[in-house]
Amino acid sequence: MTDLRTLAAARYSTGAILLHWTIAALIVLQVVLAGRMEGRTPEAFAIVQLHKSIGISILLLSLIRLAWRMLNPPPPEPASLTPWERRLSHGVHWALYGVMIGMPITGWLAVSASRYAFPTLLFGVVPWPHVPGLADLTPAARAIWHQAGEVSHELIIKAAYGLIALHVLGALKHQIFRGDPRILPRMIPGVRFDRRFDRRLLAIPVALLAVVAFGRTYHPPRPHSAPAPVAATPEPEAPIPPKPAAATTVVEPRPDVGPIAWKVSRGSSLTFATAWSGEAIEGRFDRWMADIQFNPDALDRSRVSVSIDMASAVSGDEQRDASLPSADWFDTAVHPKATFTASRFERTGDGRFVARGQLSLRGVSRPLTLPFRLKIVGDRAEVSGVTTLDRTTFGVGQGEWASTDQIPAKVTVRIVLAAQRSSPSP
Repeated sequence: MTDLRTLAAARYSTGAILLHWTIAALIVLQVVLAGRMEGRTPEAFAIVQLHKSIGISILLLSLIRLAWRMLNPPPPEPASLTPWERRLSHGVHWALYGVMIGMPITGWLAVSASRYAFPTLLFGVVPWPHVPGLADLTPAARAIWHQAGEVSHELIIKAAYGLIALHVLGALKHQIFRGDPRILPRMIPGVRFDRRFDRRLLAIPVALLAVVAFGRTYHPPRPHSAPAPVAATPEPEAPIPPKPAAATTVVEPRPDVGPIAWKVSRGSSLTFATAWSGEAIEGRFDRWMADIQFNPDALDRSRVSVSIDMASAVSGDEQRDASLPSADWFDTAVHPKATFTASRFERTGDGRFVARGQLSLRGVSRPLTLPFRLKIVGDRAEVSGVTTLDRTTFGVGQGEWASTDQIPAKVTVRIVLAAQRSSPSP
């Protein structure tokens, strides 16, 4: 019988053991999460972000594990192994290092070259950069790198399944069908070398089942929606449908009355609302300008022009917002601005009006009607208006996002505006 103290000395170091089982658990978790990434739902999006975070963690831990192996050589393998078993063991071990490092690198490459340009925040906190240089490539070149990353990632995953199977079967063979010395105790503290079965070995399947259960049931935080609150301005009111044409008040032009110039004050907001898989999404535009020449007593000469910086869209989730300027959504590289111009106004009630104009978005112009309330007190004015538009008529949402099964075509737009008179009263 081999001296047990000699066998115990053949056990891996504590650091190597911790890194081995931590990486193994994360790989199993990745496999489980990969099965939940299908679809375009908020939950699938959140799982993809978690999958990226775990992938980068595996990459970093694998590099640490490799460095540890270089600085702390593993214990010698049992003398009872045949030459072909030694060669196979060494080959599988080094191939597993290649898989553990290559799999996250190819995934990182595919994400970095993706047309969606989603940023990577490790566990929603730590920013992780894209592969350097890919952002400067043409869309066609990025598509090639993206495809190369995806194909390589899939091939390495298939290779990983085979290597892991060989690794596990080899360990079980030496544990169950071979005598001394056994292999599993080298990587499991406390397990005896002289026993074919040690109850502490049950920790492996129990831990495996726990990781699988966690991967199948854990729901990571979904993208949230948190537009900035509006300060010192009235809340937007419900949309005001225009009255029938017969009930619309017609204001006779007064040659002695002209439009009033208004300057937008701080606290005004331009927001939008939609849904994603039934979950409400609210956002805002942080940069927009309005040229307002309006007088309720001179509707025929009033006009409004609003210019919106589409790259300033914010919906409360950094990773989701990074995709909005892309060609699939606002395409800000080609169409950086959206404009709304109106020169037709109607009074529909006391303090109620309708602006009829044109919205230009992504190079497409469509008529847009904006019902709004107006309150003027001295040199200050308060406006609140709500309207809806069909995003698909402007081409907002291309490719897989053109479908309205997850994100509806209807988008609600609200404006809450405070303004100061900037020209003398007529």
